[in-house]
Amino acid sequence: MAMTNDLNVRVISRRLVPASDSSIKEHVVGVSNIDLLHGAFPVSLVCIYPRRPAGGFHAVVAALESGLPSLLNHYFAHAGRIVANPGTGLPEILCNNLGAEFIVGVADVALADMDFSSMGLSVSKIPLPYGGDVPLSVQVVSFACGGFSVVWGYNHLLGDGHALLGLVSRLSEIARTGTLAPAARPVHGRSLFHPSSTPLRVRRRSSSLATFKPLTSDRMINVLTSEASCVHRLYYLEEQAISRLRAMASQDGDGDGDGRRTTRVQAVSAYMWKTLAAVVGEADTRCRMGWWVDGRRRLTALSTSSYVGNASIFILGEHSVEEIQRKPLPEVASMVRELIDAPAYDDLFHEVVDWVEQHKSGATYMDESNIGLGCPTVAVTAMTSCPMDTNLGFGHAAMAMSTTRGRGLCSGFVQMMAVPGGDGAWILSASVWPKLAAALESDELRIFVPVTAKHLGLKLSEAIVKDNGSPRSRF
Repeated sequence: MAMTNDLNVRVISRRLVPASDSSIKEHVVGVSNIDLLHGAFPVSLVCIYPRRPAGGFHAVVAALESGLPSLLNHYFAHAGRIVANPGTGLPEILCNNLGAEFIVGVADVALADMDFSSMGLSVSKIPLPYGGDVPLSVQVVSFACGGFSVVWGYNHLLGDGHALLGLVSRLSEIARTGTLAPAARPVHGRSLFHPSSTPLRVRRRSSSLATFKPLTSDRMINVLTSEASCVHRLYYLEEQAISRLRAMASQDGDGDGDGRRTTRVQAVSAYMWKTLAAVVGEADTRCRMGWWVDGRRRLTALSTSSYVGNASIFILGEHSVEEIQRKPLPEVASMVRELIDAPAYDDLFHEVVDWVEQHKSGATYMDESNIGLGCPTVAVTAMTSCPMDTNLGFGHAAMAMSTTRGRGLCSGFVQMMAVPGGDGAWILSASVWPKLAAALESDELRIFVPVTAKHLGLKLSEAIVKDNGSPRSRF
């Protein structure tokens, strides 16, 4: 049986769910300069559950419906609406308890009949549209096979990937236990990201901050060119494959020569950087890798992982293609680690905050490398170490993946996500050039394996076998 490219979701119900605590008064919440830098745009976290629970699909709906009001007591801004400040025109959050959106739908296909190796033919087709002023849209869809999906539609203005995964984990805790432990309650204060009274930091780092460009049409690649330039893949990385790569990326198998062990993210990043350099070849002299780095574990004043908001900034490394190709994998992994770990993040965050303060105009800014200007760049966001609980009382999801990707961007973009409740395996989404995708998939190390229904525990309608040949490794 051929895989289907069609997915029709019939909406059964759509309603607003307010917080249950009526004592919370209407108020306005301002956003931080880091929030403004990230911008107000929708993202969706798609969670795939392969089997119908014992209580049936209505039990899933009931768990979400009953848990949402309590969750919104702790995430009250997510029951409000994003509005423009009448004086500045900048976005802010009106906490009026209008309610989060809750949608129930039915799909006419089996999950196993979708091509999960392609983002565009699977995960990206599941979310339903929701309003740009809506902070949170929870969408639960039943599939013909008995499996179901839960989509968490979220506006990036309210938080980054870490904040979104925290929200999902807390709803799961409430759905199972009926309450939220005090230690798990979110922290909303944004005072850490107030600008300096005298922003001297901006002048000291003006050269690096000059790479921020407004996302206006005259500065971006046109949408047809950017869409034709990239393919959108989903890859499964087995725990054994990641561990093997980590050992290869370490000088002696235990560390990288200075007593610190190469991490899994560093090892996979180094592998991708060397692959990118090999693909670029003589077409350009330089290539870049960048990482969205979470400040929760790095900022002195941000001592809690429960912070709700955006707390990540972009770190970029650029080197010659010849150097990346020539250096062995452990040396490239050491370069990656130095780029991620070396910055003085307290100063860097404040420099960025001060820069945004001087450039407030309502425009969204982005590093020009992410737009696709200059030499080839692959940007990485790794959420493999973020706590993620997707168990609503029916077991963990087989996959949780964000569909974040802006229009008109012509750089490579990779998201790393751990398999929920899994054994250390990852699922990666990659929007990359076809030549880079082909190189990753053809290497004999078999690190990047296209996701199949089997990986997700889905029953195939018909066995599909592909001959991948016998390629040689570049490493």
